[in-house]
Amino acid sequence: MEAEASPFESSELVASFLASTPLLSESWRLCSVANASAPLGFVSERIGDVGYFAFSACSTQMITEGSEYYSTCRNLVPLDSAGAGAGDGLFSVLTKSSNSSINGEEDEGAVMVHAGLLNLFLFFRSSRAFQDQMLALINGSKSIVITGHSIGGTTASLCALWILCYLQSVSSTLSVLCITFGSPLLGNASLSRAILRERWGGNFCHVVSKYDIMPRLLFAPLESCTRQLHFLLQYWQMSMSASSPGNFGQSPVLQLGEEEKAQLFSFISHSNLLVSSVAQAEAREEKANSLYWPFGNYVFCSQEGAICVENAASVIEMMHLMFMTGNPSCCIDDHLKYGHYVGKISSQFLSKKSFLQGEVIPESSYEAGVELALQSSGISKQEPAARPAEDCLKKARGMRHMRTPSLNAANLAIRLSKVVPYRAQIEWYMASCDKSDEQLGYYDSFKQRGSSKRDHKVNMNRLLLAGFWNDVLRMLENNELPHDFHKRSKWVNTSHSYKLLVEPLDIAEYYRSGTHRIKGHYLKHGRERRFEIFDRWWGQREVGPEENTSMRSKFAGLTQDSCFWAKVEEATEWLANVRSESDARKLALLWENINNFERYATRLVDCKEVSKDVVAKNSSYSKWVEELRELKSQMQQIHPQFPRFNGELFP
Repeated sequence: MEAEASPFESSELVASFLASTPLLSESWRLCSVANASAPLGFVSERIGDVGYFAFSACSTQMITEGSEYYSTCRNLVPLDSAGAGAGDGLFSVLTKSSNSSINGEEDEGAVMVHAGLLNLFLFFRSSRAFQDQMLALINGSKSIVITGHSIGGTTASLCALWILCYLQSVSSTLSVLCITFGSPLLGNASLSRAILRERWGGNFCHVVSKYDIMPRLLFAPLESCTRQLHFLLQYWQMSMSASSPGNFGQSPVLQLGEEEKAQLFSFISHSNLLVSSVAQAEAREEKANSLYWPFGNYVFCSQEGAICVENAASVIEMMHLMFMTGNPSCCIDDHLKYGHYVGKISSQFLSKKSFLQGEVIPESSYEAGVELALQSSGISKQEPAARPAEDCLKKARGMRHMRTPSLNAANLAIRLSKVVPYRAQIEWYMASCDKSDEQLGYYDSFKQRGSSKRDHKVNMNRLLLAGFWNDVLRMLENNELPHDFHKRSKWVNTSHSYKLLVEPLDIAEYYRSGTHRIKGHYLKHGRERRFEIFDRWWGQREVGPEENTSMRSKFAGLTQDSCFWAKVEEATEWLANVRSESDARKLALLWENINNFERYATRLVDCKEVSKDVVAKNSSYSKWVEELRELKSQMQQIHPQFPRFNGELFP
């Protein structure tokens, strides 16, 4: 029988880590400072090697955008809008990953976020003070914690996403963690999926108290209670700014009436149908892109303890079930009590509860884990919400496929060994092409292949390997593999070797089938997303000094640019266009492209960064070189001032 896995493996790790470090307490302390006295809307501080950046929930801009947040709560806009996408490239990593799936098909929809909160972050980012403080933290810290309370927490999430996108673009190893307290939701399901694809779910921890109404607001229809919401927002902000840190909610300046509290509680409590439909849609893998959706880890805290949940559908259910055990007053005041909960989390995680006082001891570690999690959520066994909450926690475990990520990785290694023969057969095919009297080389032999059994077998092996690697990435994006999986040398090296061996065959098939005439050239319109991911893994690996100094004495076993042949195909088209182009400006651009490619290809060949099939007598590249030689010779005869072909590039 397979060993029983921990039902809360990832959540236990996250919770234990936070409980055993000062990250939570320091983050909340800085949030308190920002809420009470941050005229700029944010504060920063460095403690040792850790830099903290906290967004206030009480600045003037927060009040303005916060009012818009509630009055237009369904106002989702693409993340690449408002100058945050293609123009500035602030979130290009996320928006690019949402445009195509692993199989090259269109994904479920655009990454969407709330318009008001996106504008709020862009407002902060445009300020010189923000830029100076953030740059100082990035340059002077080994890790950064971005934090915020209430709307400030959602702004912190956007800020963390921006930093993660930037750090990835410059291949930085700086660690980033975002911790929010009572933060409302930010975006749709596509945002959540994009974050999972980038393996950033573990970079976000959202602390949510048992009754806090704020994180749950967007699960209810709010259009008919805009006045109460605006009043509530003012009440919270005045309470935070008028009170000393740690004593929020004591301000006598403004008090919400019992009737307004009851109305708000009723709106949220009666959102059962929406919550249920959202969770069921996720279970059926339906599209829910018009709805707000959680991402990252959620730490639900109560007087009895805390639990950490990462599955989005389970987060939604737990939000609803825990809230249903409250009342109108506590759902308003709980938003101001995070200092109290943060102080209790560490001690309660350090002293695990036992099943005493006559309760039946669970028969297995699995049942014990569910029981402890239910107890920590603050839901009593006697409450109506207990059974649904218990089912929700069990379902969260089921969605982890009853296995730990480490066990999944071990099983995946076994699967890898079973697909090795597919690769070996392709390598044999490549060697046979090099020895062929046709002297076409690996790429052109496959592109011009016939209907022989050998050719069919190689093509099938190509597709089988693609299926295996797509499964690997799918598991990685679903958090079924260890968080450092993409950094392990075994998988980085194996995926890179696969890319170098098989992508030339994908390129050959792309041009053989004429797909480039329909979609456009391979590099921009045909490259599978898995190859882009493997490029990133390889670029972010740890490089030893020998890799930077070693020089090749013979041609590489595999061409080190897996897209080389796609570039040859484009260069071949440029040569054809040169012969027919009459527009001087377009002709000059074509020659510039040709010369750039010639310089690039010549360097690869001279450095022996290509395999010997590239320089085979009848390869596409060898033919391109000869055609360029003849064309330049013809041009020199017509126009004597045209440079001779002597290895130098046409300026």
